[in-house]
Amino acid sequence: MAMWIQAQQLQGEALHQMQALYGQHFPIEVRHYLAQWIEGQLWNSVELDNPAEETKAKRLLDNLVAELQRKAQLQGGEDGFLLKIKLGHYANQLKSTYDRCPLELVRCIKHILLSEQRLVQEASNVSCASGGQVLDSLSQRHQQINQSFEELRLATQETENELRKLQHSQEYFIIQYQENLRLQAQLSNLSSLPPAERTQRETTLQNKRATLETWLAREASTLQKYRLDLSEQHQKTLVVLRKQQTLILDEELIQWKRRQQLAGNGGPHEGGLDILQSWCEKLADLIWTNRQQIRRCEHLTQQLPLPGPMEDLLNKLNADITDIISALVTSTFIIEKQPPQVLRTQTKFAATVRLLVAGKLNVHMNPPQVKAVIVSEQQAKALLKNESTHSESSGEILNNNCVMEYHQATGTLSAHFRNMSLKRIKRSDRRGAESVTEEKFTVLFESQFSIGGNELVFNVKTLSLPVVVIVHGSQDNNATATVLWDNAFAEPGRVPFVVPDKVLWTQLCEALDMKYKAEMHSEHGLSEDNLVFLAQKAFTSTSNNAEEFRNMTISWAQFNRESLPGRNFTFWQWFDGVMELMKKHLKPHWNDRAILGFVNKQQAQDMLMSKPNGTFLLRFSDSEIGGITIAWVAENPNKPAGERLVWNLLPYTTKDFSIRSLADRISDLNHLLFLYPDRLKDEVFAKYYTPQLYSPLPTLNQAEQLPSSWTRHLLPLLSTPTILPPSPQWRTPCWMQRQNLTWMTPWMWLDMWRSCSVGPWLTNGVVSSPE
Repeated sequence: MAMWIQAQQLQGEALHQMQALYGQHFPIEVRHYLAQWIEGQLWNSVELDNPAEETKAKRLLDNLVAELQRKAQLQGGEDGFLLKIKLGHYANQLKSTYDRCPLELVRCIKHILLSEQRLVQEASNVSCASGGQVLDSLSQRHQQINQSFEELRLATQETENELRKLQHSQEYFIIQYQENLRLQAQLSNLSSLPPAERTQRETTLQNKRATLETWLAREASTLQKYRLDLSEQHQKTLVVLRKQQTLILDEELIQWKRRQQLAGNGGPHEGGLDILQSWCEKLADLIWTNRQQIRRCEHLTQQLPLPGPMEDLLNKLNADITDIISALVTSTFIIEKQPPQVLRTQTKFAATVRLLVAGKLNVHMNPPQVKAVIVSEQQAKALLKNESTHSESSGEILNNNCVMEYHQATGTLSAHFRNMSLKRIKRSDRRGAESVTEEKFTVLFESQFSIGGNELVFNVKTLSLPVVVIVHGSQDNNATATVLWDNAFAEPGRVPFVVPDKVLWTQLCEALDMKYKAEMHSEHGLSEDNLVFLAQKAFTSTSNNAEEFRNMTISWAQFNRESLPGRNFTFWQWFDGVMELMKKHLKPHWNDRAILGFVNKQQAQDMLMSKPNGTFLLRFSDSEIGGITIAWVAENPNKPAGERLVWNLLPYTTKDFSIRSLADRISDLNHLLFLYPDRLKDEVFAKYYTPQLYSPLPTLNQAEQLPSSWTRHLLPLLSTPTILPPSPQWRTPCWMQRQNLTWMTPWMWLDMWRSCSVGPWLTNGVVSSPE
């Protein structure tokens, strides 16, 4: 199954090649639902060119069909009905296709598995140096875990065999011991016999008894040795079990949780839990089997007490194995789907919790109920210290109880909270400059499980990732900053919810780049130049050397508590405004590399002055949150011919793009010719222009349209006719061009007026502004 999991992580062309391997000859659904079974068969042992191997191939085909039918029968409920029909259909389809030529099925599956292996290996080879080792490292780690499981299985089987031998030996010992008691009773009854007969029989019985007692003494010693040896074997098995459990729970599961946390910042999806659950269930099975063996040893010891340390040894083994299974059960009660980390009151939200060992321990036979409560950071700390916080909460969650459901097809036991709502929140006293959007809470999920027919009962708890509670949408920006900082810089095993106050600039760069790429749904993230620009803004620096910032630290206050110099917003608020603008309106242009964005005014001027007139670029506003401006180079009409200036429009915001798109606005401005450095604007933006499916409007007397003092400033911009649709709100045109009497639309007028109304005025078709 490991190969199939890796194959599902392929991207781009490799993913398409993998998908092309499947079709009616072998549906991809069969590969998915029987992944573990398929990868466990010895396909390579079948010689395809040997007709005598057809029997072996036929057996593999029959087993495949039977496995599909078994999988189909396991599907239940409304969700599984269609899958049950589909899998049954595939079973019949494969049977009819390959029944007369089973070797072709083997050939097909061998080809698929080899191709998948090649694609996975190629994907690994083209990764970066560090990333290229990830897959190999992952495979080695998984191989190590699987190898340990095989060793544990063999060790458990060996102790089972030894336990049976011990049981048989003890049963025979008890029989002989009873025989010795019978001989003793017979000797006691000899007094009623005549002296001659009594003497003869007494001698015989005493000889038998002496021989038997010698055997019993020797056998008792042997039994005690068997018991001690078995206890030693169990002790060794428990050591390996602890090591394996530590590897799975403290490394693999913790890494999964870390990936889940980084996914909150836009990192890669944490991945499925199927492999982890299979490992945890194997652990549970082995631990429970060893526990039962130890209990049987206790029973044998109680049945036949012998002098020695066995009682103490078994008590210690029993306590150790109970600790191991307790750690397994409590650690595998996890949150599969986290509640939103920015949580607004009176708003519905969802979460899912799951127990990874439910199937093997039969927890689902008595479905447990899970309760969710919201607790403060201080209450979370007290919980981890095992201090009593019973019935304490920091708010009221509606619909906060849910019964765990067992899904037989997948073997998962989970509780889906679909309609929770935070009715109210109780805040604690804040420290210093801390705002409400810096206060962290967590959702506590708690339940009680019993296993082994109530033999063991566990009270389990798990905490969600930190949650920031808001009551208004205006708080979302700052709350997101708190969550991003916590997700990025939290350390495993921390005290809730401690994070460093300062981090390296490079660490923050990684977090910002991860978030930005996630919001853009693109691999085109923040370049080194972009990060230098952000460093200049964060540290109020003019240096263009990335190395100067590499070892610098940035504090939480610099990130989102203190305003940038001369501004009324913080570094994060500015950056988040950029992301919101891009996400809502400009994502395609960023992915087309049409927006430079992270360029200051002076940099834009230096870049454009070496380019032909009409060259323009798009950069984010320094002075307005969520604003983007157009800078372009053109002649300076107030200076001698040939002298040029870089001009800037006032920033566009989300409000502007809700009225008219960026592409259409650029199309309106005819003096914009080349996107920096030298791309024709229509080549870049034409595919985003709004189609113009209408006729020119009738002309009117220009004197009726606008004052001559305005046309002197506005009309020179329209050197060529521009016919665009009037806004639905305005059915009449605003101005017309002086020479050819074509119309200027309201959108174009808005662009001109919004710039001119602030000043300086449009001159020779160019608008200048402070931006």
